Amino acid sequence: MLEVQNPWWIGEPDRDWELFEKLTYRVRPKWLDELSLRPFSLNFVVGPRRVGKTMGIKLLIRELLKKVHTPYAVFYFSCDVLEDYKELLEVLNEYLRLKRRKSVKTAFIFLDEVSLVDDWWRALKFLIDRGELRSDVITVTGSISLTVGRHFETFGGRRGNGKTIEVMPLSFYEHYNLFYDEFFPSMGEEVFENYIETGGYLAYMNGTLKVEELVGFLKADLKALDRSTDLARDVMGAILDKAPSPTSFNAIAKVVGISPHTARDYVELFEAFHVLLQVLYLGGDGKVYPRKERKLILRDPLIVRAMELWTRRRIDKAVLYEWLVQEHLYRKFGEVYYYRNSYEVDAIAGNLKVEVKSGERRGRYPRDVRILKGPEVPGFLYNLT
Repeated sequence: MLEVQNPWWIGEPDRDWELFEKLTYRVRPKWLDELSLRPFSLNFVVGPRRVGKTMGIKLLIRELLKKVHTPYAVFYFSCDVLEDYKELLEVLNEYLRLKRRKSVKTAFIFLDEVSLVDDWWRALKFLIDRGELRSDVITVTGSISLTVGRHFETFGGRRGNGKTIEVMPLSFYEHYNLFYDEFFPSMGEEVFENYIETGGYLAYMNGTLKVEELVGFLKADLKALDRSTDLARDVMGAILDKAPSPTSFNAIAKVVGISPHTARDYVELFEAFHVLLQVLYLGGDGKVYPRKERKLILRDPLIVRAMELWTRRRIDKAVLYEWLVQEHLYRKFGEVYYYRNSYEVDAIAGNLKVEVKSGERRGRYPRDVRILKGPEVPGFLYNLT
């Protein structure tokens, strides 16, 4: 019964639209404007669970329905009710038959949380290769990163105008703008204190998400990939114990009692889940050295709280400040590195070199290195956007 998930076909509103209007904190995600809506397109939208991917898609659907000639041109399906690619193929074929009956030339097809379906890519690849979707725009979302298993490569040359969009919790700039239109330092510090408690998860701010649920989602994703949740917890604990200092896969392996290969596997899984980011060493010669120790940072304050709960660790506020600077620089420039020799630079990205200091400034730094004290962090993050 496809109409159950597409109530606009029978002239009824979607429940998520009604829920959105009742939320205390709500925004139209900017990432919607980055999606390609020109056929043929195969878009991938990746990011952690409960970060707002589904709500964003539903808001886009509401906008598209004002532009299409028939509501049947917009098809949404939440794939968490499916078991494997065969069931996904049946659903898509059923919609394509309906599309032909309704004389729809171009359809906007949204497959939500498709990565929960075993071998999901086989159904899409089959239909694309047969030319069944050549006039359509398909947008696929997933919380377990769609890059796990290298499925992106399966669609080489088959994505048309499609884009890959990473959806993350709100940045500090976006969070601040929920409360104020202009930035003032005193208000910035006040809102920043709230931000380091709630992170950028609107669902948490609206009371529809608990910290422990983030742990549950992560454990479920690990089990879906046949990984040990106990081992993953121990690896995460070793990462937090070392923070914010650089570490290596060998060092993590030694603490946990596993092989360096296994330690790397779990670190890369955390990265694929958008929980963690690897910050590599950038030498004075301008070269990146992936074999040197790397910094492993958590990407959002609420994720930090969840990992603290899971591993029974505590992260100092000074560490969180450094992580936020590194994450926000990464979002702006698409890369971030660190440097350490006679002095340390926590974050290098674009033309910026930043060292985050929670206490008094010590040691000498080159003039092109910005020393950022704790109270200066909110303004720095806000002005990055």
